[in-house]
Amino acid sequence: MVKKELSIIALSKSNSSQGNFALILEEVNGDRRIPIIIGPFEAQAIAIALEKLEITRPLTHDLMLQILERGQTQLIEVVISELRDDVFIAELVINNNGIPERIDARSSDAIALAIRKPCKIYTYEAVLEEAGFTNDAVKALPKGVRPLEDYSVKELKNLLDEALEKEDYERAQKIKEVLNKK
Repeated sequence: MVKKELSIIALSKSNSSQGNFALILEEVNGDRRIPIIIGPFEAQAIAIALEKLEITRPLTHDLMLQILERGQTQLIEVVISELRDDVFIAELVINNNGIPERIDARSSDAIALAIRKPCKIYTYEAVLEEAGFTNDAVKALPKGVRPLEDYSVKELKNLLDEALEKEDYERAQKIKEVLNKK
C-alpha cells in the first residue's frame, strides 16, 4: 500500500458534531484533506502540543512518551490505517529494542503523541480516496467577503485574535499563513 504523509492544518469546533472538534489533516504535496472528529479533551491535548504551551505537570501523552523512551522504545511514525464504520483507525509504529512493532491506537491519541515526539503522520492512498476531500477556498468564501490577502497587518492581527478567542483554529491557521507572507 502507498503511504502518504499528512500535516495538521487546522483544529476547530465541529459543525457536524456538537461539543466535539474537527482535526483537519492535509496530504503533504497534495490537496486532499481528511477531517477527524475528536472530543474536547483530545483537542485540548493536541492544541497544547501544537502551541508548544509550557505546563507544570506532564499530561497523559507526555507521560506515555517518557515511559516508552525510558523502556528503550521509540515512536517512529503514526499511520491512519483505515476508516472503519466512519471511525479513523490509527497505529503507532514503534521500535522496541530494535524490533519494529505496530500498536492499535485512537487516531487522536496517536496524533497527540506524534506532535510531541515529533514524528511523521501518514495514511494510505485508499484512506485518502475514501475519506479525503479538496477545499477550494475561493469557492467557499461567501459573496462580499474580502480575501484575507486584502487585509492590512493590523486587521489580520485583530482577526487572528478574534479567531483564537472563538477557538476557530482553522480560520486562525489561515490568517497566520497570510500574516507570515506579509
